[in-house]
Amino acid sequence: MEIPSSTPIPSKMKAWVYGEYGNASNVLKLDSNAAVPQVKEDQVLIKVVAASINPVDAKRMLGFLKAIDSPFPTVPGYDVAGVVVKVGSQVKRLKVGDEVYGDINEKALDHPKRYGSLAEYTAVEESLLALKPKNLSFAEAASLPLVIETAHEGLERTGFSAGKSILVLGGAGGVGTQIIQLAKHVFGASTVAATSSTSKLELLKSLGADLAIDYTKENFEDLPQKFDVVYDAVGQCDKAVKAVKEDGGVVTIAGPVTPPAFIFVLTSNGSVLDKLKPYLESGKVKPVLDPKGPFPFSQTAEAFSYLETSRAVGKVVIYPIP
Repeated sequence: MEIPSSTPIPSKMKAWVYGEYGNASNVLKLDSNAAVPQVKEDQVLIKVVAASINPVDAKRMLGFLKAIDSPFPTVPGYDVAGVVVKVGSQVKRLKVGDEVYGDINEKALDHPKRYGSLAEYTAVEESLLALKPKNLSFAEAASLPLVIETAHEGLERTGFSAGKSILVLGGAGGVGTQIIQLAKHVFGASTVAATSSTSKLELLKSLGADLAIDYTKENFEDLPQKFDVVYDAVGQCDKAVKAVKEDGGVVTIAGPVTPPAFIFVLTSNGSVLDKLKPYLESGKVKPVLDPKGPFPFSQTAEAFSYLETSRAVGKVVIYPIP
């Protein structure tokens, strides 16, 4: 997407905004006169082309992060893909015209940005961004940062490595689809098992799962096979600990936590996206977009309502953003 460097940056923009906590259908409003965020020295201003939404966006909107949130009004959105239109004085790597993507909040649950990605423009630290792989569309790129970084960090924290086996709980979700692929194609897993409902089993296999478990028909914790690592992406930690080997590890991103499992919150970093770029460009690791999308920018509230059904496959993407 070419954006001429001479294009003036407006002072106002379209953005989805909420000024109180609640369901998206009640509190999220389209503001055609929102202020374009100011760029700090270590930031770039991005003309947003696509964004994706995550459960953390919905939980934040409901007030789950109230104690550590930024002040209202809030523009939601963690994931972004777009074009750099302005750079701060300390920016070294990126330049105007670069096509970039990333998760705009370094600490997911610690004062996330007031001006998120569901807007025409957003300001982001250079360190959180990476150049978009050329083979990915903006919509595909926007689907990846938070989930692929979460998948990668969890695997690293468990010490996952080549030859180990893994069970992924919630294999068809945004994070789950990336855990399967990274475990198999990046980390070199010997066996990847994953759970989903009946209709999503073939997707799991296509992503690299050796064993696709239909949770509506069998209990994974009762399987005779145990795993080196269990990665719980859905909040079934009490069952996850029954499926791991004695000396194995259990990681979850959805509490409550049952020992010996541990939970972590993502620290966003563009260098992880750089590291995974060869796998994305070769097609070994792919974005997974929910077939109901992408949702147009005008239907962002409807996209949140759909996300809240917990039926989405992969990621719910908003594209194009005008």
